[in-house]
Amino acid sequence: MSRALMPNLLTPQDLEPNWEWRERLPAWGHTTVDFERRIDHDRLRRYRLARTRQALQASNAGTLLLFDVNNIRYVSSTKIGEWERDKMCRFCLLTGDDSPYVWDFGSAAMHHKRHADWLEPDHCLAGVVGMRGTIPPEFGLMQKYAKQIAGLIRDAGMAGMPVGVDYAETAMFHALREEGINVVDGQQIMLAAREIKNWDEIQLLTQAAAMVDGVYHMIYEELKPGVRENDIVALSNKMLYEMGSDDVEAINAISGERCNPHPHNFTDRLIRPGDQAFFDILQSYQGYRTCYYRTFNVGRATPSQNDAYVKAREWIDASIAMIKPGVTTDKVAAVWPTAESLGFANEDQAFGLQFGHGLGLALHERPIISRAISMDHPMEIKTGMVFALETYCPATDGYSAARIEEEVVVTETGCEVISLFPAEELPIANRY
Repeated sequence: MSRALMPNLLTPQDLEPNWEWRERLPAWGHTTVDFERRIDHDRLRRYRLARTRQALQASNAGTLLLFDVNNIRYVSSTKIGEWERDKMCRFCLLTGDDSPYVWDFGSAAMHHKRHADWLEPDHCLAGVVGMRGTIPPEFGLMQKYAKQIAGLIRDAGMAGMPVGVDYAETAMFHALREEGINVVDGQQIMLAAREIKNWDEIQLLTQAAAMVDGVYHMIYEELKPGVRENDIVALSNKMLYEMGSDDVEAINAISGERCNPHPHNFTDRLIRPGDQAFFDILQSYQGYRTCYYRTFNVGRATPSQNDAYVKAREWIDASIAMIKPGVTTDKVAAVWPTAESLGFANEDQAFGLQFGHGLGLALHERPIISRAISMDHPMEIKTGMVFALETYCPATDGYSAARIEEEVVVTETGCEVISLFPAEELPIANRY
């Protein structure tokens, strides 16, 4: 059996992030080869479990019970199809000095026993709870598993200590309480564990960004009158899955008069000459996410559209220049314009337009950077964080707008941008 997730074989060395800061972060090929050291998956698995144990020990909880599939993957390195993301049908337990337990969807547990040799075979269990209420609580499954979980916690010597739960169905919370379990917020424990990426995670995030670089070059070539927003979305999905994406979470495609206010979606609108259009590509490679906006003009650009782009670029450059270890998020948010200066009544209305958010197995991790929250609740930026910074500027014509987003890795001395499709100036697709 691999030693990857055997708790008695984890060592302090497993907490080392093994960063190799060089002239440029590598974006390796996606296969494993014998002539380059690329992703070390065993090291990745050990690091993630060691980080989780460290965060758990720093909390007041003795156990983690996880239903969030990102947390399940982080702790156990198990994953099934994307259909399960919102079903609440899988769960994972980490208690005491035990290795992770995983309850999975029917035969998936048998698959883990056979192919996931970093897990203890008798910790791979078939099980399902409510599936968002479609299995009614009165069927008794939640009580059954709550009792089993309580027994495992007692066996691990953690009875009486709080249990951190990330999220669960309401009936599951009731079932846990009936077993005498004191539930506390486990999501904060997991986010603390996940905020610092090791070298393997950073390489996976860089590989994911490189895939989007290529998609934006395709969009630059395809964006022209007669093409619809949803055509671009379809072509992008096709290209991403052909490159190895395991989940295209969403693609925003917004053009013309739909740019202001930002609707965060796509439609079947036809692209027209002179349109300003921006896109966001949210996808994952081996679970690690991208959030990466680019703005284009179609054929030509007006002074108003260009001015909006220049301002959005200035704001994002100002925030990138602030990023280094020890800086707090309020200092970064302070370089962005206020909501009122952009015509919004307050920062809540403008939330997500001038924005920063961590990237990892989830689209939104720590840190979150926004004038709506960071000014009163700043967080420290740390080496090994990976996050996206995004800005938005409406044009004076009343309907166009520019949107730019860059992904950055925090190094020991500053940061490195890993979203590389050119955005220093407004790209004109199929210039007339």
